Amino acid sequence: MNKLPDLFFKRFQSVQVPALGFGTFQLEGETCRNAVGKALSLGYRHVDTARVYGNEDQVGAGLRDSGLNRSDIFVTSKVWLDHLKAPALLKEVMTSLELLQTDYLDLVLIHWPNPDVPFDESFRALEELKTQGVVIQYGVSNFPPSLLSGAINAGEVFCNQVEYHPFLGQDRLLEIARENDIMLTAYSPLAQGGVIGHAELEGIADKHGKSSGQIALRWLIEQDQVVAIPRSSKPEHIEKNFDIFDFALDDEDRAKIAALPKNRRRINPGFAPDWEEE
Repeated sequence: MNKLPDLFFKRFQSVQVPALGFGTFQLEGETCRNAVGKALSLGYRHVDTARVYGNEDQVGAGLRDSGLNRSDIFVTSKVWLDHLKAPALLKEVMTSLELLQTDYLDLVLIHWPNPDVPFDESFRALEELKTQGVVIQYGVSNFPPSLLSGAINAGEVFCNQVEYHPFLGQDRLLEIARENDIMLTAYSPLAQGGVIGHAELEGIADKHGKSSGQIALRWLIEQDQVVAIPRSSKPEHIEKNFDIFDFALDDEDRAKIAALPKNRRRINPGFAPDWEEE
């Protein structure tokens, strides 16, 4: 890619981040390694993983296979909710570095909130890692508005990663993100396949010569403060998801997507926080 298209990068707190990342949830073994390698060969420069995914070694292999300089790839990992006390968190991040075979992580996230561990305890550990240069930025994931506000008061939050797609609204989180220059990362941006074949989205897709999935991803990255991390193991889908930089939605398209019901949450485990907390 000789000339980077508009929206390829976004800037948050003076940090440049590729707006479209590659998610690796549920990717394992050689499938994961090959998918990461394929994504990077196509032009993705943002890769997301987590300790609990059990695939950091394969993600790291994919990063190395690409032949790219480490500094050219934005890499995120996450610490699970039962390792948020300082000693355990420090150990988990160091394990991530070892498995990924990297000297640093661009972003480390608290994967889910744990009401038994105060934000400031986790953040002190992350600040220590930041001082050491092995973590560049830190943030949270799956934090509703009330918890995100509390986290902002406790530390230098760079990101909140949450489920976000055309069928699930995140208006209040977006408002907080924009007020505080925080990156909102949309996981499950295709609603776990729910956007595929949806009549309204297909209509918009036909208008632009695209797919409904490409419409959903474009809708997300056109929003201020939002980046998206679609995931696929299939090379053709990985390629199609990346092909969203040569068109733009118009006001009519956005109005149609805005009118869709916004209450279809796909990820809601028993330990999830109260999503309605303001």
